[in-house]
Amino acid sequence: MKTLNTSLAHMEPFVRPEIVRNTQVEEAAQLLRPLSIFETFYGHAWLRKTVILIALAVIWEIYGRWLNNPLLFPSFTETLRAFWSDIASGVLPQRAGSSLQTLLIGYGLGIALAALLTTVAISSRIGTDLLETLTSMFNPLPAIALLPLALIWFGLGTNSIIFVLVHSVLWAVALNTHAGFRSVSKTLRMVGQNYGLSGFSLVGSILIPAAFPSILTGLKVGWAFAWRTLIAAELVFGVSSGSGGLGWYIFENRNQLETANVFAGLFFVILIGLFVENFIFATIEKRTIHRWGMQH
Repeated sequence: MKTLNTSLAHMEPFVRPEIVRNTQVEEAAQLLRPLSIFETFYGHAWLRKTVILIALAVIWEIYGRWLNNPLLFPSFTETLRAFWSDIASGVLPQRAGSSLQTLLIGYGLGIALAALLTTVAISSRIGTDLLETLTSMFNPLPAIALLPLALIWFGLGTNSIIFVLVHSVLWAVALNTHAGFRSVSKTLRMVGQNYGLSGFSLVGSILIPAAFPSILTGLKVGWAFAWRTLIAAELVFGVSSGSGGLGWYIFENRNQLETANVFAGLFFVILIGLFVENFIFATIEKRTIHRWGMQH
């Protein structure tokens, strides 16, 4: 009898399959626990990025003070003083406005040409061969290397820089857009064709919405390439318009050994890049890709 009781004690209880038992009560209670202050702050991307920026500014300030050589490496506070001084005097906003005006013209023309090329490429095999051949030829070519030729063709001024900006934007946007179009399933294409769509109507109604993540990536890459090309062109070849842009501002202050102002110009370039990436492109991404459920 004792042996029987012992064997019964070691037997597992019989589980009836029709009865659903809640074995995750503790896990559910853990999930319902209110978040701590750290967890609440950590859930916001803008707060995490702000902390990173503050940490970088602190490292910059400590290194600048430790080096104690403003001519070589000014501290963060010295750069901020130069930055606010030129903001108040209107020099930096004027130079930034000149650069952005030139940039937007070149960026817009590059996007328009990329849209035309990719539409032709997606409509026929010859167009695809044309786009692939042109991108293989010109995409590896640095945009700044074309500036001497642009100066011969268009003269010293805005038109030369717009030419190299179009080159820097065109191939990045075209490649990503064409790759996005090619990734669209044949089912979607057939649905559009069944509705009588073809050519530009098929591209606008079916291909662009389906390939928009790749298109947006191309727009981001094209913006970065254009921004770098513009600053480099102004640094190397000077004035691009009546008063010059941010690159010319940096070049002038470098010649005058105003290192804090050089850092202020670079700081302004970084701020514009952060604004475009985290506000303009991020807003577009939230209202399109995230809203459509194409990305998490």
